[in-house]
Amino acid sequence: MTPLRALGARVVAVSPQLPEPSLSTIEKHALSFDILRDAGNAYAAQLGLRFALAPELLPIYRSFGIDLPACNGDDSWTLAMPARLVIDAAGMVRASDIDPDYTVRPEPEKTLEDLRKRLR
Repeated sequence: MTPLRALGARVVAVSPQLPEPSLSTIEKHALSFDILRDAGNAYAAQLGLRFALAPELLPIYRSFGIDLPACNGDDSWTLAMPARLVIDAAGMVRASDIDPDYTVRPEPEKTLEDLRKRLR
């Protein structure tokens, strides 16, 4: 049993990607959690986490072969800031880690600590 499951937690990812690219990611990385689709990053927008790429960045993304409209199924060229939320069974957010710098991510131990606090 994983440490997350031992604490009664479940991991769910939220992504604007269409089902096919998400399935490829699941298979490629052997993910064992669900990925829910957030069409148009609408939920991310409700949380204040969606941003539109600056027009001058679009050619750069395209030069790397990144085609957000094809991957996400809309032409918004929006992304969501990476976020990790601990949400209890009643839907209350008990902890969060959000940073506009996509390279900044919480360490797994931080998530476990947040879950342990929630159980107290």
